[in-house]
Amino acid sequence: MTGRYRVIYSPAALEDLKSIYSYIAFELEVAETAQNQANRIRKGIKGLDTFPNGHAQVDWEPWCSMGMRKLPIDNYVVYYLANSENSTVTIIRIFYGGRNVENIINENNE
Repeated sequence: MTGRYRVIYSPAALEDLKSIYSYIAFELEVAETAQNQANRIRKGIKGLDTFPNGHAQVDWEPWCSMGMRKLPIDNYVVYYLANSENSTVTIIRIFYGGRNVENIINENNE
């Protein structure tokens, strides 16, 4: 695919991005760092519009079967699905890289 993909954020991913900003700006009290981090995450996500399948696929279920991919950005990991049929990339979640995402996802599916 040589064309561009349209990038879409799920409601959960938008909430994740807001939470990251809020935590850094208000809990850690470094608003400029919060804005810079949010901008770097958004810039990294925007880059998925040209070659979304270039990042590693998640290797645990249920996300592996879905074709979920992951994009590390600084201390965060963006989880997304690329759909070549309709040229879209859907950002599913954005987590701090130190979290055990597999356990979080599996707990939510039980």
